[in-house]
Amino acid sequence: MTQGNDHGITFEEMQPAPRGGDTDPGDKTAIDLEAVFDVPVRISVVLGRTRMTVSDLLKLGVGTVVELDRQVGEAVEIFVNDRLVARGEIVLVENRLGVTMTEIIRAG
Repeated sequence: MTQGNDHGITFEEMQPAPRGGDTDPGDKTAIDLEAVFDVPVRISVVLGRTRMTVSDLLKLGVGTVVELDRQVGEAVEIFVNDRLVARGEIVLVENRLGVTMTEIIRAG
């Protein structure tokens, strides 16, 4: 089952921990995470990067094409609060751009 919010984002529902105390202390349940469900985070998806001088930046106008360092189909980077957490692919959903995660970056 999934839950939605005002922003159209859905979350997979976590199963409650089994009763009886036979759970691993490292396992998290929905109850453990409930306190952080409403904490806002900033999600950024980096399509690519480029370098330019300030004078070139000031010359940009409507319709200007800026060449990025990525190829079509190459993975994009997904950041949560300025921390790289995943890589993914750009998708089109009902005429809106979205991103699907293809790789989760494990904390080192």
